[in-house]
Amino acid sequence: MNGSPLRRVVLVDDHQMFRTGVKAELGTSVEIVGEAGDVDEAVAVIRATTPDVVLLDVHLPGGGGIEVLRRLTGAVPSRFLALSVSDAAEDVIGVVRGGARGYVTKTISGPELTDAIDRVAEGDAVFSPRLAGFVLDAFAATDVPSVDPELDQITQRERDVLRLIARGYAYKEIAKELFISVKTVETHVSSVLRKLQLSNRHELSRWAAARRLV
Repeated sequence: MNGSPLRRVVLVDDHQMFRTGVKAELGTSVEIVGEAGDVDEAVAVIRATTPDVVLLDVHLPGGGGIEVLRRLTGAVPSRFLALSVSDAAEDVIGVVRGGARGYVTKTISGPELTDAIDRVAEGDAVFSPRLAGFVLDAFAATDVPSVDPELDQITQRERDVLRLIARGYAYKEIAKELFISVKTVETHVSSVLRKLQLSNRHELSRWAAARRLV
């Protein structure tokens, strides 16, 4: 890598043997700073290490890769690359909508995976060739609005708070989940209510559900 620092990577997969194989394939081309086998473990390791890229399996105990994305998108600077045996359209579209920057299947070679990690770390979107079509089709569908002026005016952190409110979390629980104070949660809620011209958290929950933020 021409003397540049190695990409710091966390590997999330519930099969220890597969993780061992991936590490062998990647060799010294990246720095594996953590591993996890389920959702809770993944969230803890990623928060602790804040890697450049998370290699994330779609199917995990505790809610799957999508749950990891729900908890961490916007909360850590890491980028997420799905690495899965599944090439099902619903899996690909689900994790991309959840915040993943790419999706590759486990048939990928070590050098190809290293390249994909580099590209995702730089901000590119990376997909195995057949899977890119799923994403293009999904996001061209009429049920996905191309522009949502109301949603665009809400910050990522406000979206994080809003998502948890819609899932029924109390302010104290939101504060604990996002590592912020209750006062900060209240400030974000007030800001969102003002921007959307809504009057209470129940209206916020309905608004969030209508936009699939839950």
